[in-house]
Amino acid sequence: MKKAEATRLHILQKAFELIYEKGYQTTSVDDILATTQVTKGAFYYHFKNKDEMGIAIINEIMKPSLINSFIVPLQQQENPVEAIWQLIHHLLMKNEFLKVAYGCPAANFTYEMTPWNSDFTQVLDELARQWEKVMIQTIERGKKNKYIRKDVNARQVTLFIISGYWGIRNFGKLENSRSVYLPYLKELKNYLHSLT
Repeated sequence: MKKAEATRLHILQKAFELIYEKGYQTTSVDDILATTQVTKGAFYYHFKNKDEMGIAIINEIMKPSLINSFIVPLQQQENPVEAIWQLIHHLLMKNEFLKVAYGCPAANFTYEMTPWNSDFTQVLDELARQWEKVMIQTIERGKKNKYIRKDVNARQVTLFIISGYWGIRNFGKLENSRSVYLPYLKELKNYLHSLT
């Protein structure tokens, strides 16, 4: 990796960590410069402004990680009921990338930026739609392979599960404890088994 590419990646990684902890709007370019130890000139060589850097964080740091964490597991298991439950359980209880105290980075960006910036809305919507699409496909595959009842509406189930996940992440953030996830996971398991 060339020095300029390494510097750009360093800025994105450190800025992501800072923004995940503090929030996008409360993190200034000066905060990012202090954390990354790069000059203002170096920052503006790579990004014309903070928002361009924010979009790059979503596309280059968050998206690959979220694809590996949220999407790939749904594609690797035959039984979708087990795949969805294990995915959500892992995301809430075991995933090291997602910190309880800071919530879901995609949800945080969504709450903070989509009312104000259409570029953020577009890239975050693409990310959410990708997860939605793969979960719908997983449920439809489960219907075809008789793991899930034929009358189940895959999109409704998907939206219910995703919105529940985003909601419980916020409760975890408020309490800064994984224990708040346990009743949700228990009820999610009951719900998923009701689909069979």
